[in-house]
Amino acid sequence: MQALPFLSTPLLLARLCAAPLQGARRLPTRASSLILRSTVVELAVLAGHLLLYPTGISQERPAPGPAAHPAAGPPDGHPAPEARQPAPGTPSLLPTEGRAHPPVLLLHGFIDNRSVFLLLRRSLHRHGWRHVEALNYSPLTCDLRKAAELLNRHVEEVCARTGHRRVDIVGHSLGGLIARYYVQRLGGDARVRVLVTLGTPHSGTRIAPLMSAHPIVRQMRPDSEVIAELSRPAPNCRTQFVAFWSEEDQVMVPATTARIDHPDLLAYNVHVAGVGHLALPVNGTVAAGIREALTSAETAEGAADVISVA
Repeated sequence: MQALPFLSTPLLLARLCAAPLQGARRLPTRASSLILRSTVVELAVLAGHLLLYPTGISQERPAPGPAAHPAAGPPDGHPAPEARQPAPGTPSLLPTEGRAHPPVLLLHGFIDNRSVFLLLRRSLHRHGWRHVEALNYSPLTCDLRKAAELLNRHVEEVCARTGHRRVDIVGHSLGGLIARYYVQRLGGDARVRVLVTLGTPHSGTRIAPLMSAHPIVRQMRPDSEVIAELSRPAPNCRTQFVAFWSEEDQVMVPATTARIDHPDLLAYNVHVAGVGHLALPVNGTVAAGIREALTSAETAEGAADVISVA
């Protein structure tokens, strides 16, 4: 759950300002200094994001891609979306599967928008990722499951447009939970190669009980039906999960809820020291870790292909 600009800023500010004092009373000097430093950074990130927020309100317009192509066909018998034909006179671009990184989709948190990924998007572009897109879902969304269905349609459209059979997803906070629901409960593991989550309440968070009036916030509570669904068996799930979490994340209560602990999932939990909730999508070390996770998955995939061919 991302506490962001308009509805919950005062609550988040109170939480951030109280955190250093609480930490100083109960933690060693080094730990309390990390909380103090991360709180200062969080406030700076929040101020910067308030300025950028209006730039991400509108839905992103994807760059033109190839017409529907067999490379983008439905995996494992899944129904294919209706083919989209290019406008007359528009040159078709060749599909890029096998010649470029898989597309990366960025999914924001609660009451946020795609502007939160400005720095991460630049980092991915600078290191060779051609297809990086962010999906906005409405702040009026009252059911995480509906947002997961929207993500399903968006993923199918991206695959048809780029010629890739699978995509990678990076989700911040609630965005990571939406993507995980899509992967586990809606068959999204056929399309999602790697799901990276940043400060996502995988086991539910107990932050801000007063905000539980919002239905989607209630779905992020530990006792919600959505969290119970995600704890059910998920045999043969093909997606690889990478969960970044931090003890200085004041929105994840407890902090370890941002870890993925599920016996059926191939999940790697990455602990990041001294990084708060809002700073996770803009932190350079986290960005480097995301690139490494995506690249490592490609390397492992390539090795498996060589073995199977041999």
